[in-house]
Amino acid sequence: MKLNELRDNEGARPKFKRVGRGIGSGKGKTAGRGVKGQKARSGVSLNGFEGGQLPIYRRLPKRGFKNIFRIQYAPLNLGTLDKAIEEGKIAADQPITEVMLREAGIVRQSKKFAGVRLLGRGEIKRAVQITVSGASATALAAVEAAGGKVTLPVVEAAAE
Repeated sequence: MKLNELRDNEGARPKFKRVGRGIGSGKGKTAGRGVKGQKARSGVSLNGFEGGQLPIYRRLPKRGFKNIFRIQYAPLNLGTLDKAIEEGKIAADQPITEVMLREAGIVRQSKKFAGVRLLGRGEIKRAVQITVSGASATALAAVEAAGGKVTLPVVEAAAE
């Protein structure tokens, strides 16, 4: 097969319907838009409009709460970390930092993430020294059981 022999599947691109080209075409005169009225005109946006009745998105109560000050962390499971060490993406014999994890592609880079949080899913077989922004209690216990150490940033107590 050559590039000039490539074709779309049958019916993949339906023929464009030419509207407003005379009454013989079947889509002439009003071009399938009916007669007059707002929707017959161009530039109409009626999404959510219910003819003067209060729209459903205003009738229904709003639920929940969105904390705009929420701090989000990029998740890192122990199993993922162990697999990355096995594949040679990260060396286990030297201290592991968040920057190293991002550069190795183990943790997603995004402006919305304030740091990396170590989570306890999976298991770690090696003693590693890792510095992260946060860690779950199960992750801390698992790393320490394997002979490793997790370093967390020191949070200063609020002055009273």
